[in-house]
Amino acid sequence: MGLVIIFAIVTLLAAFGAYSAIKNKNLLGAFWGLASFVVFGWFVFMTIKESGFPMGTH
Repeated sequence: MGLVIIFAIVTLLAAFGAYSAIKNKNLLGAFWGLASFVVFGWFVFMTIKESGFPMGTH
């Protein structure tokens, strides 16, 4: 479940990167930022939905 936490952080960074790229009118950066946000965000969402939130204990 540690991977889900790391991917959640990557999702937040991708959202920030996409926002910065849109603000700077960098279309290629905005595309890749949004694409990363969607892919990693979907993975995090579905993992939490199916397996529950990681608590750190077994």
